[in-house]
Amino acid sequence: MAILEVNKVSIRYIIGDLKDIGLKEYVMRRLTGNYHITEFWADKDVSFTLERGEMLGIIGSNGAGKSTLLKAVSGIMVPTEGSIRREGTIAALLELGSGFDEDLTVRENTYLRGAMLGYTRKFMDEKYDEIIAFAELKDFQERPFKQLSSGMKSRLAFSIACLVKPDILILDEVLSVGDGAFRKKSEVKMREVISGGATTILVSHSLIQVREMCSKVLWLHKGRQIDFGADVQGICDRYQAFLDGKLKL
Repeated sequence: MAILEVNKVSIRYIIGDLKDIGLKEYVMRRLTGNYHITEFWADKDVSFTLERGEMLGIIGSNGAGKSTLLKAVSGIMVPTEGSIRREGTIAALLELGSGFDEDLTVRENTYLRGAMLGYTRKFMDEKYDEIIAFAELKDFQERPFKQLSSGMKSRLAFSIACLVKPDILILDEVLSVGDGAFRKKSEVKMREVISGGATTILVSHSLIQVREMCSKVLWLHKGRQIDFGADVQGICDRYQAFLDGKLKL
């Protein structure tokens, strides 16, 4: 049985409604006959399935709907249409520094993120040194989190997510952060996570990374699903041809 099933998922944003413009502006626009809303479909009829241990690369230009889809898969958003079925625990790294408290220390934030992922204090005590060592933050443990660079924050988030071994790991451009040595170490760790049975979803603008690491690819364009499957090289070749202007959609 698939560990993740996404079935005809569509996600709609309504631009200009009451939540966006506020009550006063809403009343004024209604009174003057100037109230309009615009529907925007960030994703439309996206479907795919993943088995345990597979790694999916999601590719597409900016505005393709990649990050919105990840939010739905991780449970942050509810699809407007369609359904998503997940099995097991999910760890999602969708935005740098998300889920951390800027005023707490690195140590405190490590335990905070672990608690948010559902892990006990005892488990985090056992994993703490390993997490800090992998993130290369041994000398920063008592520093306020807000003093860290974006790369440091990303390394810590990545380290926590990988070392606690979730069933489904979702990464949005995380492996592109940091120096070359850390990116290489992250890729090695990703392969360990996958070989341990975790299912991984990676959004990346690096086709080299997708070609080398992923077992399946999903190509999105302006919210539409262009291609999906295990022909990683073929789909990446077609996407590269599109980027080069040699393929029209």
